[in-house]
Amino acid sequence: MENGDVRIHFEERGEGFPVLAFAPGGLQSSIEFWSAAPWDIPEALSGDYRVVLMDQRNAGESRAPVRADDGWDSYTDDHLALLDHLGIERCHLLGMCIGGAFIANLLQRAPERVTSAVVLQPVGLEGNRELFHGTFDDFAAKQGEHHSEATAQDWASFRDHLYGADHVLWSVPDEAVARFDVPLLVFAGGDEPHPASASSMLADVAPDATLIERWKAPEYNDAARESIAGFLALHTPS
Repeated sequence: MENGDVRIHFEERGEGFPVLAFAPGGLQSSIEFWSAAPWDIPEALSGDYRVVLMDQRNAGESRAPVRADDGWDSYTDDHLALLDHLGIERCHLLGMCIGGAFIANLLQRAPERVTSAVVLQPVGLEGNRELFHGTFDDFAAKQGEHHSEATAQDWASFRDHLYGADHVLWSVPDEAVARFDVPLLVFAGGDEPHPASASSMLADVAPDATLIERWKAPEYNDAARESIAGFLALHTPS
C-alpha cells in the first residue's frame, strides 16, 4: 500500500470479520516478530477471521521518510490509511508490546473504526524512560543511512514525540483511557518494557476491560487462546 511517500507492506490470512494485528518488536514491529509470541496468534485466528498483518513504517519491508513532527499519530495515519485501502470500515484490533500503544492511539483518534481490542503486554512508562530512549537510538542508528533527509534534530524530535511525555501507555494521556468505549481484553505484562502497571492501569481505567494475568507460560497458552477466541466471537457483529 502506498499513501503519499509512505509504503506499507501488509499480508492477509483467512476470511471473515477483519482483525488488524500489530506485532511486537518495538519500532522494528513487523510481521516476522509474531514468532516471538508464545504461540502463533495470527494463525490461530485465521480460521475464523480476516487477519491483516503489517510491517510498521521503516520496519520490515515498509518505508517512510523521517520528519521532525513524526510520532504516534504518524503510525496511526498509516493504520487508518491501510484500513481505507482495504475497504475496512470497522475491525477488531490485536496488538502485542508496542501494539498496545498503537491500539490506544487508534481508540483515541478513531474509536468508530474499532469493534473490540485485544492488548497483550503493552509497553508502558514506569521508571524506564532511558530504556525506551536507548531502543529508539538503536533504531535511529540502524535506519540513519537510509534517511539522508533526516537531521539529528529530526531524530531527536521524533524520539521526544514518542517517549518524552509522562503517559503510562506512552501514546495517549492517562485521562484518555477512561474514554475508551470499546470492549478490551488485556493480557498482563511483567518486565521492564512491559510493566504490569501499564496493563493493570488500562484494565482498571478503561470502562469495559478484562485483565488476564496468567497467559505466557505454556500451561496457560490453551486457556489464553480460548479467551481470545471467545472474546472476539462475542464482539463480532452478526
